[in-house]
This record gives sequence, structure tokens and C-alpha cells, in this order.
Amino acid sequence: MFNKVLVAEDLDSISITVGQALEELSVSEIHHAKYCDDALLKVKKALLDEAPYDLLISDLSFKTDHRETQLKSGDELIAAVKKLQPNIKTIVFSIEDKSFRIKSLFNDLEINAYVSKGRNSIPELKKAIQSVFNNDAKILSSELAHALRDKSLIEIETYDILLLKSLSQGLILEEIALEFKTSGIIPNGSSSIEKRINKLKIFFKANNNVHLIAIAKDLGLV
Repeated sequence: MFNKVLVAEDLDSISITVGQALEELSVSEIHHAKYCDDALLKVKKALLDEAPYDLLISDLSFKTDHRETQLKSGDELIAAVKKLQPNIKTIVFSIEDKSFRIKSLFNDLEINAYVSKGRNSIPELKKAIQSVFNNDAKILSSELAHALRDKSLIEIETYDILLLKSLSQGLILEEIALEFKTSGIIPNGSSSIEKRINKLKIFFKANNNVHLIAIAKDLGLV
């Protein structure tokens, strides 16, 4: 079983419960962090001490408070940790159930498992921890297993997400084109972007841009 595990969770009750589950699995060293910045610092220190973490378990949403933080979400934390320690095992433990977001965590951040918080979440989490330790393939809690089988979003690319985010921020076509050119995103011509927006409207059966953004938000794309 894993020797050293870091739990990034801002709610004490959940953090304690996850810690108990890890103890039941005979994990010898369990650390906790309520802020993503603190979690990243712990990872950095562990690497400096030549005693790295074997596993990171993180929520996705962290409530903001009086403290200023650089990392605002579990996604950002995992991305930052992976830059420092690419081979660390990662499990997301969250209430999020949007299929695209879950897929992107596996595809873009290469997480090892995703467990949804719910009635049977702790037994599911324990199973996921054991499976990740055994180097099993992608692990998804049973109630969300449909998410990775959902073919409806398979054609959506990172470019489309950036485009939808720009639209949701109220940017007009020319502004999006300029932003994409500045950022080196291709294609960035107004006509190409307009064609892509029209393609997305057809794909999602959206009547207009406002409707398209609403659908994208419902799906967790933006």
C-alpha cells in the first residue's frame, strides 16, 4: 500500500473521513492541506527532503475566504504538482459530475481515478486507492461510469473550449481573433472562428450564441 499520501480538502469533516479510510488501508503517513497553495508547498518540501508523496487525493472546488491564494482549484493544484512530480498518483474526490470535465481530468491531467462524493463514496474511494496502487487502468466510481462512455462530447477539442470561454466572457468575433493571435492560437482568422462557432451551434443544436453558451455551461465546458 502507499506509504505517504497528501489529502487536499478544505472541509474538515471530509478530510478526517478520508484520513480514516487511508488508515484502514494501512497508509503509514497521511498529510492534509486545506488550501491548494499549502498542498503544493508540502509537495515541494517532500521532494526537497527526498521523501516524496506517493499519492495525492484532491477535491476540485475550494471555497475562497480572506486568504489570497495563487491556486484556486484542484485542477490547478494537480497541474502544478504534475510539473514538479510527473509520476505522482492522483485521485480526484469531488461532487462534480460534468462528463466533459471528468474526461478532461483523465485526458489532460492524466489523473488515475475519479470518485464522486456521495452516499457510498468512502467504500468507492477505498476501492479506487487500492486499484491505483495496483496500477489498474483509469478508475471511475460506479455511479459516474457512464461519463467516460458518453460519446456526445468526443468531437470537442481544446480549441473549442477556449472559443466557448471567450464567447462566455462577452468577446465579439474581432476581439476573439485578436486574443487568439496574441496567444498564438490557430486558427485565429475571423472567418475561421466564425465557421467554428457555427459548427458548434449545429453540434449542440443551439439557436444562437447565447443559447450555445448556456448549453456549454450546463455541460461544464465553461
